[in-house]
Amino acid sequence: MTADMPGDFVVFLIGMRVNKPWKLHKWVPVARAMAPMLRTLNSREDLGLLGMHTWIGPRGPMFVQYWRSAEHLDRFARDSSLPHHAAWRAFNRRVGSDGDVGVWHETYLVSAGNYETIYANLPRFGLAAAGQHLPVTAKGDRAAERRGAAPRTAAPLPQGQPTPAA
Repeated sequence: MTADMPGDFVVFLIGMRVNKPWKLHKWVPVARAMAPMLRTLNSREDLGLLGMHTWIGPRGPMFVQYWRSAEHLDRFARDSSLPHHAAWRAFNRRVGSDGDVGVWHETYLVSAGNYETIYANLPRFGLAAAGQHLPVTAKGDRAAERRGAAPRTAAPLPQGQPTPAA
């Protein structure tokens, strides 16, 4: 199976890292602040979150999110009527730059068709859960075809390589 997402979209990775586990009063509020944000995003399609997956590691969670646009993501981050704004202010007040708990994010802007996915023996997952879940051959037999990058021709051999016999 593969995924299809019409138009441009955003992949947003966000997480926290507990640097000093014994300082519960610092990192527990940061971890708890995520729940209201996720409830809001999951209940309001207009905010632009298309789908999300959560991973829990030994030092904290990571979320992979798919957004309709960077504008939707920025609005959620900056709008004082939405829960991120208050959570960010609370983090800066309680933790700031003391190093007890870290927060991070990475934002990737993806142009229409400039991605490739494959899912074997999995339920709808990743981009396929946020967009359309299609048979892999619906977008081409090769990764380059699914990216829309190449016609159905063999890649040229490096110079000095013998041409295979027909």
